[in-house]
Amino acid sequence: MSDWIRLQQALPSQASDLGPLQLAWLGDAVWELHQRLRHCRRPGRSADLHRAVVSEVRADAQALALERLQPLLTDLERDLVRRGRNRAGKGPRGGDPAAYGKATGFETMVGWLFLHSPARLAQLLDRLEETESSLS
Repeated sequence: MSDWIRLQQALPSQASDLGPLQLAWLGDAVWELHQRLRHCRRPGRSADLHRAVVSEVRADAQALALERLQPLLTDLERDLVRRGRNRAGKGPRGGDPAAYGKATGFETMVGWLFLHSPARLAQLLDRLEETESSLS
């Protein structure tokens, strides 16, 4: 399902001047689009599909995805996660600040990989899908 990412071209160096929060903002959009593409092939009403996607893009779900990927991450990817997590802030009221920080770190890494290494991002997303099906 991550083939659309593999088709992206890495962007030139001006993409490297984005900060962790800008990368997280982009990564959030990439992650949501990935989840929408996964779910749109399933039959169902749009409200049901929407609920399914929302459950995947919530901070706690992103934090779990990051935990599943952690053993596979390179030093650079771990550094991106750390930088995003450190810039995350407390998150929404009533939310878990630790999960919000992990989710922001995950989004930062996703945003950076989308811009600089789409093939690596696709590899990680494919791995998430493989581990998800083994958990079911």
